[in-house]
Amino acid sequence: MNVTKFSKIAIACASASVGAILAMSGHAVAASKPLTFAMITHAQPGDTFWDIIRKGANAAAAKDNVKLIYLADPTADKEAQLIDNVVQQHVDGIALTLAFPQAMEKNVKEAEAAGIPIVGFNAGGDDWKKAGLLMYVGQDETIAGKAVGDKLNAEGAKSVLCVDQQQGAVQLEERCNGIKATFKGKYQILYTTGYDMPTVKSRVQAKLQQDPSIDYVVTLGAPFAPSVLGAISAAGGKAKLGTFDLTPEAVNLIKAGKLQWAIDQQPYVEGYEAVDLLWLNKTNGDVVGGGGPLLTGPAFVTKANVAEVAKFAKAGTR
Repeated sequence: MNVTKFSKIAIACASASVGAILAMSGHAVAASKPLTFAMITHAQPGDTFWDIIRKGANAAAAKDNVKLIYLADPTADKEAQLIDNVVQQHVDGIALTLAFPQAMEKNVKEAEAAGIPIVGFNAGGDDWKKAGLLMYVGQDETIAGKAVGDKLNAEGAKSVLCVDQQQGAVQLEERCNGIKATFKGKYQILYTTGYDMPTVKSRVQAKLQQDPSIDYVVTLGAPFAPSVLGAISAAGGKAKLGTFDLTPEAVNLIKAGKLQWAIDQQPYVEGYEAVDLLWLNKTNGDVVGGGGPLLTGPAFVTKANVAEVAKFAKAGTR
């Protein structure tokens, strides 16, 4: 990761400290009533990644003394409708994942026209400015994908299968496109439907049996890693596995040498900063980032450094 990326991450992490200083010094403008923020995501049921985001968001809400409404739907139309729902509730701010920019554009514009500040996080890194969002915190998924492609090249991979669990979600497409941009070998995408793990396992197993040349599999979410490991074993292959995102189970698999690496985008920080940035804007007029995204990743967690994050993963914050 270069100096510019580290600087952006430092800005993101520093905003929490800025918020704390403002509150302690009494310089924050007191709201006439308790603030209510809505967090809207495209989370799919069963994806523990979002538990970490919510833990960060709840911590920031408690620190800032705001009420937090959390809503989620993995489909484009329904996530867009959730924006209308919270606008009708006259919330003071919205933090959202811009996973389906075109489907959500009209609803976002209506919320902005109602005077509600919106901060993007996690998804929509290439679209948040065009949508008029105030700030964005998260991982640049294209950069992350390119980093994975480079790593696959360095490890000598020749044929890679990328498992995409939610076709049409822009952040997953950006990951795939990033890998394709830098990986020099054969590259394929396998689409699965949601978090039906037995189906995921059977589809990946069938693909590996159909194409035994595949020597590396990349999952776009850590909860899929155990099922895909089962598929690799059942297919009788020797393909290696890497994944985006980090969970306690992924940490254990890395320790055991079964999972080669995981990309950590620090979801706790994403959830925390999304709420805290809204609070800073509402209480002090702050817009953080200088017109750019606040990057929380990517960073590779491997067997060489997994011990450094293991205790935090066990606590549910990494």
